[in-house]
Amino acid sequence: MAKEKKPVSSQSRQDTAPFCKINYILFAAGLVIITAGWFLLRAGHISISPVMLILGYCVVIPVAIILKPGDKKEKQ
Repeated sequence: MAKEKKPVSSQSRQDTAPFCKINYILFAAGLVIITAGWFLLRAGHISISPVMLILGYCVVIPVAIILKPGDKKEKQ
């Protein structure tokens, strides 16, 4: 006798978006930092532009992806 596969219900998934407003703000800030770093590098500022690029690529963008703000329902 073959086992019947149960359909995955939509109730088991979260109905929320994977990213919140803060994620998009951090992602936009990372893009601004990266863009400013490239413009500064183009202008010849070789002291601050690598710091800005590493900060944008290695800190701000990953934090924007990884950060998951807790729901108010989970805290209660």
